[in-house]
Amino acid sequence: MEMILTPAASDLHARFCAAVTEHKLAMYRAARALSDCDADAEDAVSEAILRAWQAFPRLRDYAAIKGWLIRITVNCAHEHRRKGARVTYMDDLTAVAGGKSDTYDSGLWDTVCRLPMDFRAVTVLYYFEDMTTAEIAKALGVREGTVRSRLARARDRLRTLLEEE
Repeated sequence: MEMILTPAASDLHARFCAAVTEHKLAMYRAARALSDCDADAEDAVSEAILRAWQAFPRLRDYAAIKGWLIRITVNCAHEHRRKGARVTYMDDLTAVAGGKSDTYDSGLWDTVCRLPMDFRAVTVLYYFEDMTTAEIAKALGVREGTVRSRLARARDRLRTLLEEE
């Protein structure tokens, strides 16, 4: 069955595709910060894109699209973990999903991935995605003070981990 898009629907589709294309790496990083492996993060991002597409016509503030997409991704990643989808993957993917090359130091990324999940999530969103503490609080569903304290603790833990190496 072929979907026929009206001009208004076509514009909606184009705006959604542009937003997902622009923020797919941020979505992946948010999911990866909350997941045990790349495959789980990719599943969460795929589910988030589907849910975002279904809810996109109801989005009121297009300027807040990045935070909105990340919030949906975070919810999907949490849901995936709650379902207990524990699978041991033999070949964890080394490339970053989305096809865009990652410009960050892989050693630093690996160290960040060793942080506890709460610290990892705020660190990735703050340092890798340049989100404000208010945006992170909204995306993760916690208070802004909690984000700040987790960032401080994450910095201390990162400092310790990097000194050990």
